[in-house]
Amino acid sequence: MKRIIALFALVAAVIALVGCGGGTKKVVLITMDSSDRHWVSVDAGAKEAAADLEGVEYKWMAPDKKDDAQQIERINNAVADGAAAILIAVNGPDAVTAALKDAQSQGVKIIYVDSPANLKAEAIFATDNEKAGRIAGEEMLKGLKEAGIEKGKIGIVSVNPSIVSTSLREKGFRSVVEKAGYEILPTQFGEGETAKSQDIADNYISEGCAGIYATNEGCAVGTGNAVKSSGKKVVAVGFDKSDTILALVKDGSLRCVMAQNPEVMGRMAMEAAGKLLKGETIENTDVDTGVSVINKENLKD
Repeated sequence: MKRIIALFALVAAVIALVGCGGGTKKVVLITMDSSDRHWVSVDAGAKEAAADLEGVEYKWMAPDKKDDAQQIERINNAVADGAAAILIAVNGPDAVTAALKDAQSQGVKIIYVDSPANLKAEAIFATDNEKAGRIAGEEMLKGLKEAGIEKGKIGIVSVNPSIVSTSLREKGFRSVVEKAGYEILPTQFGEGETAKSQDIADNYISEGCAGIYATNEGCAVGTGNAVKSSGKKVVAVGFDKSDTILALVKDGSLRCVMAQNPEVMGRMAMEAAGKLLKGETIENTDVDTGVSVINKENLKD
């Protein structure tokens, strides 16, 4: 009888534990903002992978705009909410370091997607941005050659100078285009916002730029809109993929875009988190998730 009572007590304790969520571990995704299609796709990949992981509760906690203070707040909220792992695309590589260190000190596993902080984490799943920037530079030179433009000014529309990923995209681009003898004007920053980026691109076009390079989704949409409204033949190369961007590629406003694989980033980061939370090791801790060039010729309807 005592054994039976003890068994019932154990079963009741297990039921109570499961009922209050004690059997699950929380994984939180924190991106730079919640509006770019890129981050929506990262979330979709993470969510899909989480559905296949037993005992994992997944949540996307994104700022409404690119803002260090908002990211820090999301990190602190995730820790307070009991997150066992945080997947994060860092806005400013130094700004959030203290918050991430504090999370690590409390046992939280940190995994980077897309853009890292200056802090060692468990793994990173991201585009090789400098390499992708070089590919963008090569595409720019192809476009200028096709247009018969051997000399001229090139403008760059980027997000902000603190973001590692877009800075590397710029570095790779410059390394290719500068060697070809074109004049690259000082980079202008539009915070990844379409309207601000369009204003910058409008100014570049007014200055007579032969080409414009845009380093992320908002920059690319703004640049494409500026080229389209100008009616001028400007070679525009962008980054990222969305319905709006693909429409701008289709009508020729953007010559091409570097399409990342955000779903892959989210999925692989979540799968890595699942392994870590089970006490397993991750074999590949620095993964290039790749890019492909989308242009009018290979664009599928």
